Amino acid sequence: MENVVRFVSKSELERERLIREARAIYDSIFPPVTSAGVQDDDQTEPRTSIHPLADREP
Repeated sequence: MENVVRFVSKSELERERLIREARAIYDSIFPPVTSAGVQDDDQTEPRTSIHPLADREP
């Protein structure tokens, strides 16, 4: 039986940790939508743009 040990640098571990943290933050702000188009947390409010002028017509 062969065991393979893979070296993982500290920078790679930190990179993976930051990616996980960023995904968690993103998902807390923008909850994932199921394939049926219904949000997982059953929010009834529609998503709106965070930019105040994004919804205005020129």
